[in-house]
Amino acid sequence: MVGDTAAGGGRWLPRVRRLTQPALVVSTVGLLAAGGIAWLLGARDLADGCWIAGTVVAVAPASVWVLAALRRGRIGVDVIAVLSLIGTLLVGEYVAGALIAVMLATGRALDAAAERRASRDLRALLERAPRFARRRAGTQVSLVPLAEVAVDDIVLVGPGEVVPVDGRIVDMVAVLDESALTGEPLQVERGIGEAVRSGVVNAGSAFELRATATADESTYAGIVRMAQQAGADNAPIVRLADRYAAWFLPLSLLLAAAAWLASGSAVRAVAVLVVATPCPLLLAAPVAIVSGLSRASRAGVVIRSGVALENLGHATTLVMDKTGTLTMGRPAVVDVVAAPGRDATETLRLAASVDQLSPHVLAEAIVTDALSRGLGLSLPTDVVEEPGRGVTANVDGHRVTVGKSAADALTGAWVRAAVNRARLDSAAIAWVCVDGDLAGAVLLRDPLRRQAPRTVRRLRDAGLTRLILLTGDRAEPTREVATILGLDEVYADQSPADKFAAVRAESEQEVTVMVGDGVNDAPALAAATVGVAMGARGATASSEAADIVLTTDRLDRLADAMDIARWSRRIAVQSAVVGMSLSLLAMAIAALGWLPPAAGALLQEGIDIAVIGNALRALRGNPHTELHLAAGTERLLHRFADEHDQLRDTIALLRTAANRVVAGPDAAALASLTAAHTLLTERILPHEQAEEAQLYPALARPLGSGEATATMSRTHAEIQRLSDRIATHLALAQSAGAIQHDQLDDLLACLYGLYALLRLHFVQEEESYFTLAEDDSATGLPPRPAGAQPRKS
Repeated sequence: MVGDTAAGGGRWLPRVRRLTQPALVVSTVGLLAAGGIAWLLGARDLADGCWIAGTVVAVAPASVWVLAALRRGRIGVDVIAVLSLIGTLLVGEYVAGALIAVMLATGRALDAAAERRASRDLRALLERAPRFARRRAGTQVSLVPLAEVAVDDIVLVGPGEVVPVDGRIVDMVAVLDESALTGEPLQVERGIGEAVRSGVVNAGSAFELRATATADESTYAGIVRMAQQAGADNAPIVRLADRYAAWFLPLSLLLAAAAWLASGSAVRAVAVLVVATPCPLLLAAPVAIVSGLSRASRAGVVIRSGVALENLGHATTLVMDKTGTLTMGRPAVVDVVAAPGRDATETLRLAASVDQLSPHVLAEAIVTDALSRGLGLSLPTDVVEEPGRGVTANVDGHRVTVGKSAADALTGAWVRAAVNRARLDSAAIAWVCVDGDLAGAVLLRDPLRRQAPRTVRRLRDAGLTRLILLTGDRAEPTREVATILGLDEVYADQSPADKFAAVRAESEQEVTVMVGDGVNDAPALAAATVGVAMGARGATASSEAADIVLTTDRLDRLADAMDIARWSRRIAVQSAVVGMSLSLLAMAIAALGWLPPAAGALLQEGIDIAVIGNALRALRGNPHTELHLAAGTERLLHRFADEHDQLRDTIALLRTAANRVVAGPDAAALASLTAAHTLLTERILPHEQAEEAQLYPALARPLGSGEATATMSRTHAEIQRLSDRIATHLALAQSAGAIQHDQLDDLLACLYGLYALLRLHFVQEEESYFTLAEDDSATGLPPRPAGAQPRKS
């Protein structure tokens, strides 16, 4: 389609094709019906005239289709349709010709609906590309066309603007949003002299750039060219019908010729061709494909062509981006570390209050987390934001700063612990200062999607043998994600060009699916056999370049799409084979002279109805892969997911208690142990007991057996055992007035062990069970805790 648009006169050709097919259906059906009415009224000549006209109307486009196929070196089953149409005119079987014309027209229209590919003009890439640049010459700044920017020119990049050319920063530290190229949502700083690529967005103050390349030679222009090249190289596969034509066509012609020679009657040969008209191929297969497309759209998956659906059905290799695909694509708070004497919850509340007016991606995450915990935020005043440094404001009588902290302020054991924790978790740190003193640290990272592990398992079950992670992110977080998901190969620090080359190499060897999100993934998506875009956050270049777009922010919809694709393809092949078998039987009967052309056309119509009815089963989906949850079970899943969100942060009390015990078994340690025990008895254990008594029995039927939750039940028992052991330690310590030294080893083992066990158990339940229910929004965020304020969008 890209090639058609570029060619002379190509703009009107697709429009003509789109109009021809429905017009052909309307005219052939209308002429067949008019002939039938005339025949009933006794106007036989008029009836024949209408039927002849309907046949002739279909002969012309059918001949064009055959000639077009021959020019491409293909001989399809349309040849039989043309011969049967001409044959009915020659032997006077006009009603049979009109019936064949209707079948051919409707079959071609359905086939076109299934096969029409979406435009790959990459409008999002082109619209995002800057057209002008602010060039500085001395003290004068002028707006010039981008093509006029030369190497060594000084270019001014304003706040929020896309960097127009590759270059190096001249005057100040720049804060950049590089997600368009790397997919990484966190903003980065580039110092004076550092290289900056075109296509990234200035997220801070205006800065100057010395161009190191012209616009045509810059990074962003290269991305556009690669995506266009890949789109042009991706030709459609041959229709399902044509794959059977290699033997069906010569067999039909041979049988018709044999009938003519044996009987000396051309009518008998035409009758053979009439029932050989491959409408089961032209209709049944496209109907099954279109039904699969319809079912996929109801599941939040837009598949742009039957070609993509069919390719998806027998894909063997999956290449995935990390950020926005396997992870949420936006940071989330993973922990709040408070300075000694400070409260972590109050520290988070102050930080979120300050960040309410900041557009920074970390600020949004902090505010979202505070609101999800139900914290009441105060309105900040006298707000000052320094790009790359953070934001400062007055909150409740305190001067609070959130962001980076001076290097000399980062001292103390708790600070070192927070820095080490962030390094181990590959997390970013937002330091919180209150009245000039360091009060705490908020740790943030891009979290793994809840559905990712279960989706990966389902994709392997669907037949994918190689799963590859391809990302522009750093190696450390990439390896962690790959380990959790059990992926086969991992490639980190990949540029858009690297991704493009890797996906193209995979596609040359196997049927390859690429899943990505963002402009940087557009070339790789277009290079893949099937490109899948996570498009829930709006129309992006990745959505334009993709064959499939997930309209909800749920990765498991890809597994649903593969199930639908395989089921639809299976039904399409089944319908075609059954229809052809029935056609072959009818051809044999016609060859013996027992089936005249008109009756053969009606019989063929009956065969069509039967195979189309079978093809429509694709609308219902494969009953063996579908999981139906009762409304009550869905409510239970949401309820316990809500409780997980409320409890997830509180279980840190167990680790805090253990840390206090390590510091010294004093009164503070005993108080912390008491608080941990209260959490266990009043909140965590009742939650686990309710899951065991209510949720797990409800899941037994949809999961097929109570054994599906047996390992989780065993974990519940272990949680209870460790909780009882902690309760015993607490009773001993209270009776002695302090924690005894002979308790320390076992008590610490229980506290740390239970903390780790609960974290793992929560994740397992969320991945295995809670993802069975729909999220409360299309964002893919976990459900809100009861009573929480709405999330900041």
